[in-house]
Amino acid sequence: MSNNNATSVPEAYPMNGGDGTYSYTKNSSYQRAAANVAKTLIDEVIAEKLDIEDFSSASSTAFRIADLGCSVGPNTFACVQNIIEAVKQKYGSQLPDFHVFFNDHAANDFNTLFASLPPERHYFAAGVPGSFHGRLFPEASLHFAHSSYATHWLSKLPEEVTNKNSPAWNKGKIYYTTSPDQVFNAFAAQFRTDMAIFLEARAKELAAGGMMVLIMQTIPDGIHQSRIPSGIMFDFLGSILMEIAKEGLISEEEVDSFNIPVYSTTPNEMAELVERNGSFSIVKMESTSPWLKVGHIVNNTEQRLTRELRAGMEGVFKAHFGSDIVDQVFDRLNDKSGQLIKQLESSHRQGTQLFLALKRK
Repeated sequence: MSNNNATSVPEAYPMNGGDGTYSYTKNSSYQRAAANVAKTLIDEVIAEKLDIEDFSSASSTAFRIADLGCSVGPNTFACVQNIIEAVKQKYGSQLPDFHVFFNDHAANDFNTLFASLPPERHYFAAGVPGSFHGRLFPEASLHFAHSSYATHWLSKLPEEVTNKNSPAWNKGKIYYTTSPDQVFNAFAAQFRTDMAIFLEARAKELAAGGMMVLIMQTIPDGIHQSRIPSGIMFDFLGSILMEIAKEGLISEEEVDSFNIPVYSTTPNEMAELVERNGSFSIVKMESTSPWLKVGHIVNNTEQRLTRELRAGMEGVFKAHFGSDIVDQVFDRLNDKSGQLIKQLESSHRQGTQLFLALKRK
């Protein structure tokens, strides 16, 4: 059945599919470490706040879980298993079957995802293609929603940042980290619009008493975005693109018309957006620090960092510049990754991940 609420198709830049050298499957150790940091917190909120009696008015033939922005695995499988184990730990044999919905854009590599489903899983699995910036499920049909490192992707790039006549034109840069306030404000406005739509959709899809956990890239309140690791990495990639442009391999206009559609929120901003929505209570909000383990992320090799970045960002670069320039960008990044690692080691890495647990009122 089509979604009658959809008025536009959000932009989609899926993680690299397959299981090759630059695949997300083989190069997502940071996201895995981030999820591991959140595991204990998920266990706590399920043990303390989940009440299956709240679902007595909803169909209870199965406990239904959705992982939003699941990508291609294996991280999604670990997250889902953690949730199921925590629910079983609390309720034991009282529970019905588990039904897990793996959601991502239609362009996601679902073939790789389902080919690698754990063979000994104790749940029924289904794929749900589509953007989470809109409705995906019937009303009051979910009991638990989860999303890890996905909601920082915007549904679209703010138009004004690539408009030469706009005060928010982001000339010579591909991200807002060190840009004027007008550029930052354009990204922030798009994120707030997207998150309002996201929360409204989930409020309709979650049964009363249902829970949602969001694990998000964040900026600690009071810290400038230029000091956090993601901003430093994107600025570094931007400098490589400008270097390529100065050599005439691409035009500066091509760089000026390209921005990475990602935004890092703050704890205060998310609290305000949840309050404005009005359908959820915040049961736990905590900042965590997986970036403190930056040595684990790069695995003591510069090549590792390049592969991790390429696995996550190649799609958005390729859509704008083409395959040849993608190779140029990441080959040069590999050559210069020692410089980037030094910058990351001096970045602000405390509290750059937000764990947010919500309960449907």
